[in-house]
Formats: sequence, C-alpha cells, structure tokens
Amino acid sequence: MTGAATQGAIVQRIFNLQLVRYGLASIVALAVDTGMFLLLLSFVAASPVIASIGGYACGIVAHWLLSSRTVFAASVASDSRGRNRQKALFLASALLGLALTAVIVGTLDAFGFDVRLAKVVAIVASFAATWLMRERLVFR
Repeated sequence: MTGAATQGAIVQRIFNLQLVRYGLASIVALAVDTGMFLLLLSFVAASPVIASIGGYACGIVAHWLLSSRTVFAASVASDSRGRNRQKALFLASALLGLALTAVIVGTLDAFGFDVRLAKVVAIVASFAATWLMRERLVFR
C-alpha cells in the first residue's frame, strides 16, 4: 500500500467512527444554530437567552436531518411508529440541550460574561449531554 493509499484508508476509518460523524453533523447544526443566534442578537435585538433558544431550535432541525441520515442511519427504525418514537426521544435530548444552553447562557450573562463565550460553554455541555442520550437511548 502506498503512503497516499494508507492515509486514505486511515481517513476512511476515522470518518467511519460514529462519534466523528456525529461531530461533523454537530458542526453543521452548530453553524445553523450560531448563525441564527447572531442574527437574532444583531438584527432582531433579541435578548441573549431568546437568541440562544431560537438558534438552538433551528440547529435541532438540522441535527435531526443529518443524524438520522448520516450518523445513525443503520439504527433508524424501519416502521413509522419506531421512527416517531426516535423523533420524540431525539426531541427530548434536544430539549435537554436547549435547557442546558438557556441556563448556561442566562447564568453567565447575569454574571457579566460575554454572551458569545457563554454560548461556547453551552455548546460543549450540550454536545456531551445530547451525544450520550442519542447514542445510548435514541438510536439503540
């Protein structure tokens, strides 16, 4: 195997890791979330908490679409009842992440932190919580 072929095989193995695919889906959903957050802050003059909730809600939709089609595609229920259950559990995990996001942004904002830094802290906490719930409960 040549060096390029070996590197290609390594990249393919890494991409095949479910957590990596989840991370990539999360980055796209985060871009949607953050873009909406900044849009609501800047152009709508929404409060930081409302902007974080609005951004997160848009990110939820993007994440479901990516997760169910690229990350957990093999685990998506084949019948509508099972898929509806997964959607409900996915939404519950998203609401957990949303609650974490709102509490963290609101609390850190109240303590005088820059809301963008607060959002970064919320992103990390929400990522960890939702990954665990989705990997162990939603798509099992």
